[in-house]
Amino acid sequence: MKGGIRMRKWLLSTLTLLILTLTACTSSANTPPPKEDAKKQEVEEKPMTNNNELNQDLLQAIATQNITEIKTHLEQGAKVDVVNNKGESGLLVATHHNNIEMAQLFLDHGANVNLQDHIQDSPFLYAGAEGRTEILKRMLSHNPDYTLTNRYGGTALIPAAEKGHLANVELLLKETTIDVNHINKPGWTALLEAIVLSNGGKTQQQIVQALLENGADPNIADTNGVTPLAHAKQHGYDTIADLLISHGAK
Repeated sequence: MKGGIRMRKWLLSTLTLLILTLTACTSSANTPPPKEDAKKQEVEEKPMTNNNELNQDLLQAIATQNITEIKTHLEQGAKVDVVNNKGESGLLVATHHNNIEMAQLFLDHGANVNLQDHIQDSPFLYAGAEGRTEILKRMLSHNPDYTLTNRYGGTALIPAAEKGHLANVELLLKETTIDVNHINKPGWTALLEAIVLSNGGKTQQQIVQALLENGADPNIADTNGVTPLAHAKQHGYDTIADLLISHGAK
């Protein structure tokens, strides 16, 4: 009798232990991994974004001037100064198209205003040469190099003076330390180009006056020894000739 009781107790104990073991195993299998492990697993399973792919995506967005996509790719870590097959950065492309919003976006992300493309144009040089006054103005607080020259050896001021961009000329003269008497590869200063390569009209007269009032030397001759005054007289630009004489031209 006692043996039977002990046997039943042993069976009951064994059965209870087996049930507890099975319950523990089931509970363990259904328990989600700790947050840290789950996070680690998620990171491992998530594919890494290739920086080169991001840069290519940014270049495509730049080509179509898609502001939303440009912003997204920059925030994802694309290189702000990535260049296309012409060596043009996003900021330079924005400047080409006078896209102020796009230019500001690149400036806000630290784009290099001095980065030159394959033909030696930089955003700053191009903005100066092509009358992109608002973009040029915004670049002034982003460390432009006033000594940087284009493929003709000219600073931003020289083509601005030649092409009649009065607002750019005044901005560069008043707000920067650009050399008003810089001589380019053909041997011309901004003053010479404002006379020789212009129609001598009212805008060019104002540019000549602005240059003279800001230190342009009226007696720096070209490589053939022809002075600004001589050029003005040869072209029949009497008003410009008078301006030169009033500032000491010989």
